[in-house]
Amino acid sequence: MLAVRLGIVIFAHGSSVPSANDAVRTVSNEVAKAGGYQLIETAFLEARPSLEDAVVQLANRGAARILVIPYFLTLGIHLQRDLPLLIQQLEQTNPTVHITVAPPLDGHPCLADIVLDRIETALQE
Repeated sequence: MLAVRLGIVIFAHGSSVPSANDAVRTVSNEVAKAGGYQLIETAFLEARPSLEDAVVQLANRGAARILVIPYFLTLGIHLQRDLPLLIQQLEQTNPTVHITVAPPLDGHPCLADIVLDRIETALQE
């Protein structure tokens, strides 16, 4: 049995500030390296590359299954309304690719640890 090639998209809001988008790309690169993922792309809702660009790129590189990781803290309007519509459109235009979406970052136990770390760091300055 052949393993389905997995593609991963780290999907963020995007910013007009290039360094903000670069920070997301850095996380994507770190995830790729730490997880050993070869097919990983970064995409943005309101910047480039778009989610469509990333899905097409991964499909062209052989991904048959794509997992979208929302780089959003909470399940806000973009994840409740915009992302499902984008996924629906992408599945219609890319019928050979199966796309799934992970939950947002909210609720993960490490978030409290991150906030505590930021508090401690700020108090030491």
